[in-house]
Amino acid sequence: MDFSLTEAQSDLSALTRKILADRVTTWEPHGTGGFDAALWATLARSGIVDAALPSSAGGGGFGLLEQCSVLIEIGRAVAPVPYLTSVVMAAAAVAEAGDGRLTEKWVVPVLRGEQTLAAALDGFTASGSVLSGSQTAVPFGAFADGFLVAASDRLFLVERSAPGVTVSAQQTIDNADAALLELDEVRAEPLPGSPEWVRLRGTVGVCAQQLGVLERALELTATYARERRQFGHPIGSFQAVRQRLAEAYMDVDAVRLTLWQAAWQVLDGGQGAAETVATAKFWAAEAGHRVAHTAVHVHGGVGIDVDHPLHRYFAAAKRLEFTLGSGISHLRALGSLLATQH
Repeated sequence: MDFSLTEAQSDLSALTRKILADRVTTWEPHGTGGFDAALWATLARSGIVDAALPSSAGGGGFGLLEQCSVLIEIGRAVAPVPYLTSVVMAAAAVAEAGDGRLTEKWVVPVLRGEQTLAAALDGFTASGSVLSGSQTAVPFGAFADGFLVAASDRLFLVERSAPGVTVSAQQTIDNADAALLELDEVRAEPLPGSPEWVRLRGTVGVCAQQLGVLERALELTATYARERRQFGHPIGSFQAVRQRLAEAYMDVDAVRLTLWQAAWQVLDGGQGAAETVATAKFWAAEAGHRVAHTAVHVHGGVGIDVDHPLHRYFAAAKRLEFTLGSGISHLRALGSLLATQH
């Protein structure tokens, strides 16, 4: 299979990188921030937010492959914007349902950069359209205007301001963008579609963002290894350092290959989509762990300074390692899927 980027992917990637390079130049102190509303609005005005959604929903007519290209750039910049949850998961699910009224209410404000959405896929039950339950550490939930919720194997849309909804901001390892979402007999809006459809695409999106994080972390580390000198030589000339960097390079390539395999499989609706997505997430998690630690180790003391740019990549890689399931959980899921086929 040819994984060469399409013209649309290349154009979106280049535009996203240019905007983020110009705008993501300073960062909130460790453990704060997590959402840049002005940057989100800029991405919307530039056409980045709506480009990879169906034209029926007001988008540019592209889809998952183009979304992955955008997410790679967001990962490279560790940009504090909820593209994964708002577009790849929530808005895409509403667009897939094909309901004009829901699209106007939930998707259009996102495309304009006026609102954001979060996805909560675990911990809720439904009695008709009334939801109860809770989920902790919902990504970008602290700033979300609405939530895509999975309950009793169905999808629902929940307004933040609806009676019975409690959103409590939480601090993760790097930002303060997550939230504890609690629903107490909340009347929600049913959305046609499958939670599995959202989970598969969301997981592919996590892998894409992780690829961007790891690519840039490895670039920073390779540059540091060329410039940092010990005993009169660049540390990159030492065999142990060269070996760590070579292994990291192979890990990043594995994440890249399995990501695009999974994205194409999901896009094609193939029978093996769940298996390829589980494989991609395993590599994004396990390789992400190794590359993040290699970056820190090669940087030495600088690598553990929370004010140094590298720490942002380490923290982002660790967060994405566990988002929508750890590597071990996906490895077990893959084993179960393969076992049922024999």
